[in-house]
Amino acid sequence: MRKINIFDTTLRDGEQSAGVNLNLQEKLEIARQLERLRVDIIEAGFPAASKGDFQAVKQIAETVKTCSVTGLSRLVQSDIDTAWEALKGGAEPRLHLFIATSPIHMIHKLRMTPEQVIETAVESVKYAKRYFPIVQWSAEDACRSELPFLAKIITEVIKAGATVINIPDTVGYITPKEYGNIFTFLRNNVPNIEKVSLSAHCHDDLGMAVVNSLAAIEHGATQVEGTINGIGERAGNAALEEIAVALYIRKDYYQAETRLNLQEIKRTSNLVSKLTGMVIPPNKAVVGKNAFAHESGIHQDGVLKEKTTYEIISPELVGVQSNSMVLGKHSGRHALRNRVEELGYTLSDEEINQLFVRFKELADKKKDITDDDLVALIFEEKFDHFKDFYQLSSIQVQYGTNQIPTAVVVLKDGEGNEIQEAATGAGSVEALYNTLERCFKTPVTLLDYRIESVSGGRDALAQVFVKVRVNDIETSGRGTAQDVLEASAKAYINAVNRVFMIETMRMENQKVAMQ
Repeated sequence: MRKINIFDTTLRDGEQSAGVNLNLQEKLEIARQLERLRVDIIEAGFPAASKGDFQAVKQIAETVKTCSVTGLSRLVQSDIDTAWEALKGGAEPRLHLFIATSPIHMIHKLRMTPEQVIETAVESVKYAKRYFPIVQWSAEDACRSELPFLAKIITEVIKAGATVINIPDTVGYITPKEYGNIFTFLRNNVPNIEKVSLSAHCHDDLGMAVVNSLAAIEHGATQVEGTINGIGERAGNAALEEIAVALYIRKDYYQAETRLNLQEIKRTSNLVSKLTGMVIPPNKAVVGKNAFAHESGIHQDGVLKEKTTYEIISPELVGVQSNSMVLGKHSGRHALRNRVEELGYTLSDEEINQLFVRFKELADKKKDITDDDLVALIFEEKFDHFKDFYQLSSIQVQYGTNQIPTAVVVLKDGEGNEIQEAATGAGSVEALYNTLERCFKTPVTLLDYRIESVSGGRDALAQVFVKVRVNDIETSGRGTAQDVLEASAKAYINAVNRVFMIETMRMENQKVAMQ
C-alpha cells in the first residue's frame, strides 16, 4: 500500500469561500479537530496577507504537534521572512511557495517571460531553504501550462531545493485522463523527479475535483490537497473526506491509504459547516444527512436483510452516531464537562461554567438535551461572543394577521450603553432586522437567511444562519435559541459584529504598516 499524505487547506483556500470569515478562536478549533482527524499537513493561512492571518498561523503552528503546519507565500523575500516568523515554532515547519506557469497568467497577470519566471522561482526556493526543511513549490494554473516548460521549471526548482511539487488545477478545467497524463509526463521527463513528492490540488468548477485527485494518485501523486466538505473559492476544492473514504473502500483498486482517523470525519465536517455557515447538502457524499438514508422499499428490504446490499459505507466508519447521549436538568457539571470532552471540544474552566448556566436554563425548558443541543450551546458560548461590539439585551415582536408587524430591540454596545429602537416590516423577521439596522446606524444588506431545527420535537432549538453585506464586506453569522425570532436576531447581530471585527483588524494593520 502506498501512503498518501493529506494536505488540508480548509483554513486557507477554504476560508476564501464567499462570505466566510473565521476568527482566531474558530481557526484554532478547526485546527485541533484536523489534528484529531490526523491530516498530515494543515495549511493554516497566508501569513503575509494580514496581521490577523499571521497571528492565526503562528498560534496554530505552536498549538498543533502531530501535524505539519504550513503557510502560503508569494515568491517575495519579505513574504518568506514573515512566514518563517509565523511557522518556526511548529513541530515540522514547511513553506508553500507558488507562481503561475501558464501562458495566459505569465503574459496577462505576471507580465514576465518564461525565463524570468524560472529565475524568480529558483531564487525564491533557494532563499526559503535557508529557513525551511520542507519547501513545497506550486505551479499555479499548471493544467493550462505547456508541458515542456512545466518539466523545465520543475527540474530547476528541484535543483534549488524544493521537496514537494504541486500540480494545481487552479480553475477546475482539466479532465481525469488529462490530469493523470500530466503526472505521467512529469515522471518521464523530469530527470530528478524521484527526489520529490508529487501533489495534486484540484478545484471543482466542472465537478471533477475528487475524481481528478484520484486520477493523480493512480499516476504517481503521493499527496492530495483539498478541504473539508469541499469548500473554497468559486465551486470549491476537492472534498478530502470523499477522497479518503474512496481510497479506503476501493483499496483493492487504488492500492493506497491515508493515515486519517475516518471516524472523525463526520464531526470534522459538522464543525467546519457550523463555523463557516456553509450548509452541507443532504445528498452530499459521505457526510450528507441522506448519505445513509434509504427511502425505496426495495432498498429498505435489502438493507434490513444484509446492509451491504445497498450500503458500501457503514455510518460508523465515518463517525455517524445512531444514537446520542441525553443529558437532563439533573445532570451535573462533571457529566457536562465529560460529554463536552467526548464531543471533541476544548473549553476553559470559565467557558464550562458559562456553558453550565446556559445548559441549566435550557434543561428547565427542554426535557432532554441531546448532543446536537449541547454542540449548539458550545458554539454560542465559545465562538459567538463579541464583547467589544453589540450584544442582545431584549426583543419584543408584535404580529397579527390584521396588524403591521412591529419590533422593539434593546442592545448593549461594547461600553455597556443601551441602544433601543423600533421599526415595522412586512413580516416579523423583516421588522426585527429593520429595527436592528437602526441600532447599528449602518446599512445592512441581507443576502441569505436559513433556519433549521437542531433536534426533533416541538421544544427543539432553532438555529439561524444569515449572510450579510456591510460596508462592502460580505460575511455570515449564526444564532441559536428556542425562539425562532431570538435566534434570527442573534444571527444578524453575530454577522454584523464580525464585520466590525474585520474592520477593526484592518485599522490595526494600517497603523502597524504606517509605523
